[in-house]
Amino acid sequence: MSRPPRSGRRASAGPSQRQLRAGELVRHALVEIMREEDFADPALADVSITLSEVRVSPDLKHALCFVEPLGGVHATEVIAGLNRASRFLRGKLGHTIEMKFTPALKFIHDDSFDTATHMNQLLADPRVRRDIEAPASPEGEGGES
Repeated sequence: MSRPPRSGRRASAGPSQRQLRAGELVRHALVEIMREEDFADPALADVSITLSEVRVSPDLKHALCFVEPLGGVHATEVIAGLNRASRFLRGKLGHTIEMKFTPALKFIHDDSFDTATHMNQLLADPRVRRDIEAPASPEGEGGES
């Protein structure tokens, strides 16, 4: 029997611990920067933004930032404004975190909030609620004859 060669790389099973730690470091730093900065861009003026997740590439040079404006209003304009300000934010980030490279930032809309709202609406539907709350019938009873 021959063994497959060991390549030193693990199977792609998701982000590494290093990527997860770097993503959280970047997320926390960006939250503080965005909280303290006054943006000149009208799309970002007086807008509260939730930065829910930052996914960092394996080489830590790129970061994908998932954001949602408070209430989900004007999400497209806010995302565009953040992407226009990404170089400015990257510069601020470089002075805040201690990493070999400051990752390039790309902002995208986090639709998980919309998905959660949709799921809650489905679960609140009377037909679904009836099925959820119905007692389970024992096996063998109520079956077809």
